This record gives sequence, structure tokens and C-alpha cells, in this order.
Amino acid sequence: MSRFFVALIIASLLFCLVEFYAFQALRTITKNRYIKLVWILVAVAIYINLFYTLYSTPRSAGQTLRFQMAVGLLLTILIPKLFIVLVMFGEDVVRVIYKLISYVSPGKTQAMPSRRLFVSKLALGLAAIPFASFIYGIIQGRYNYKVLKYQLSFEDLPDAFDGFTITQISDIHSGSFTNKEKIQYGIDLIKEQQSDLLLFTGDIVNNKADEMDNWIDVFNDFEAPYGKFSTLGNHDYGDYVQWNSDEDKAKNFQAVKDIHPKIGFDLLLNENRYIEKDGQRIALIGVENWGKGFNQAGDLQKASEGLNKEDFKILMSHDPSHWEYKVKHDDFNYHLTLSGHTHGLQMGIEIPGFFRWSPSQYVYKQWAGLYTEFGRFINVNRGFGYHAFPGRVGIWPEITVIELKKGTSTA
Repeated sequence: MSRFFVALIIASLLFCLVEFYAFQALRTITKNRYIKLVWILVAVAIYINLFYTLYSTPRSAGQTLRFQMAVGLLLTILIPKLFIVLVMFGEDVVRVIYKLISYVSPGKTQAMPSRRLFVSKLALGLAAIPFASFIYGIIQGRYNYKVLKYQLSFEDLPDAFDGFTITQISDIHSGSFTNKEKIQYGIDLIKEQQSDLLLFTGDIVNNKADEMDNWIDVFNDFEAPYGKFSTLGNHDYGDYVQWNSDEDKAKNFQAVKDIHPKIGFDLLLNENRYIEKDGQRIALIGVENWGKGFNQAGDLQKASEGLNKEDFKILMSHDPSHWEYKVKHDDFNYHLTLSGHTHGLQMGIEIPGFFRWSPSQYVYKQWAGLYTEFGRFINVNRGFGYHAFPGRVGIWPEITVIELKKGTSTA
């Protein structure tokens, strides 16, 4: 039996377990058969829709959007039901313990017929919180753009660049967009920052170059005095969709690269540029995608050709695992790395300055925000767009503004 079918069987059993426990809570608090029937039919319809969509290979933007919505609907009902399962399963454990005690010491325990009803109400009440959060995340959360500002000090920053500002955006994923007015709001926020330099760190599309066709005019509306530069992300290579031939895939890849000059960005493909100001300069390096365990087209050595070790260097590298495994240890000294890729998994809990959690942190050591080691920095942008799940819950779309300062290092 193939691993796929084993995984499918295990997933089906887990889904059945979740649905069983969740339905027990509903059945405890209501005897209305129509409510129970609707509950079952909605769950069945969402599961059928998901499996149907999975077997329909995404070849167009429309099919990709249907896949994302199928995932969104599944998570919207499944995550709240997991809360129900935790509560109901915990109550069952208590019931078993009480039962065992009653066998050992008859008369030491007493029946609590109202407890099951109370626990069921509690479980459904708790489940309403993530349910409402996911609904909000799909309707509005994916457009809840946040401007995050950092000030970083470096002793070896050229004097002319004291106060120099950089706006970073990442992970546009234009194939997921549906609302031009909302996207324009995010674009206007980027323009309002009036930064000296504008950098985009990859994933301009989900899979295919034509996903960007309706958005060229929107993203061609930026100005930055010292230029606009970009690099590629893992989705820009077309690796996640089936192609009729290698030639078709190659043509799409070229078309993706051609998007960047159309919106006024200088695409850096394992290469670098000097940014000059008042007779001084800093180096900007852009590598192709390098990810731990998959696409590793990024070539740091090639991208740094012609630079000097003493140059102040800013590196654009889409996947933060590149910094973790290659960049931060490199004695060529890349002062600041800008990445994206993780999206912060588009869901989690974040209280700025106090608490931050997302399942993404179990996959990536650097998954959102600013990190420093060995006197070097990386900023992991949470992404401008969204992918797979058509929403954001707690981890909002991000526009990063970094101000460089001359002075004692903040590392």
C-alpha cells in the first residue's frame, strides 16, 4: 500500500474522530434534528468539495482560488472542532477516572448528569472564538495591512546613509487576489512611507506569470529615490503546477522574470548593485531562491562577486532558512538580510512586544519579524499577500520599514 493511501486512511480516521466528538457536543445541547442534519450536511459538503478540488489540478487562477477557498472552509470548521474535541475528550477522561474510582471504592463518587451538558456548552462556546476569527480572517484579515518600523544601528554604516530608509514587501502572490480596492489600500500604505529604497523579496505569483496580468498597473505605481529592486521566491519557478512540457515551464519562468521590469523593479538574479549617496555606497545583493531541503538556485558567492568584505551589505534572500544555514555564519559579513516566505503561516497569536506564537515557528527558527545573531540581522516579512488559506488570523499582512542609523550596533 502506498504512503499516500496510508496517509489518506489515517487522515480520514482522524477527521471521523473529530467529527464524532464535535457532534456529541451538539447532540447533548439540542434535540432538534434539523440543526443536527444541517451540521452533518455542511461538514460532508466541505469535505467532498476539498477532495474534489485536490483532484482538480490547479491550472488557472480561477482553479487556484477555488482550491484556496476549499482549504479556507475546511480550516474554518475544523479548527473550532478541534477545540471541542479537546474539551470533550478531557471530560471523557474524567468520566473514566470517576468510573474506575467507583469500582475501587463504591459510593465514593456520585453521578453528575448536568456535567455533560455544561461541558458541551463550554466546548461549543470556546469553539465559537476560532470560528469567528477565521471568518474575520477570510473577509477582512487578509487586508489588515500593518506597517512595522525598525531602527537598526551599525558602527560601520557609511555616514551618508545615516537615516536611510528601506521599505520591504514580500510574497505578493498575485494569483490569490480578488479585490482591487483592498489591494490598492495596501499599495497606498507602501507609497505613504516615502522610503529611499523599495525592496521586494520574492513570490510575485502563485504559479503562473499570467496571474499578474490584472495587477501590473497597480504595482507599477511606486517611486523610490534610490531605486526599486527585487528577487525571486520559490513560487516564481512554477514548481507547484503540472506543465505540458519543460519548454512551457521555461517560458513561464521567463515571463515571471519579465514581470519585474514591467512594474519598475530591477530583478537581481544572483547579482548585486551598489547604492550610492553623497560619494559613499552600500552594497545590495539579491540571490535566487535557496530553501532548506528544496529549490536551491541561490548562489551567494556568485551574487557577491565584485564586492569587498568591508562593504556594508544588504542581502535579499526569500527563504529565511538560507540565513540560518548559510548566511549568518559567512565571514564575508552580510549585515542585514531581508526574507519572507513563511507568511507566519497566516495564523497565530501576536501581541506586539509581549507574546508571539504561530505553528510556523515549529518549521522555521526565524519565522516573523527581526532576529539577530553574530552581530548580523534578518527581518522575516510576514508577506503582503496570502496563499493556500485565503485569509489571515492574528498574523497580519506586513509592510516593513527599516531605518539605518550610524552608531553603536543594536545587535
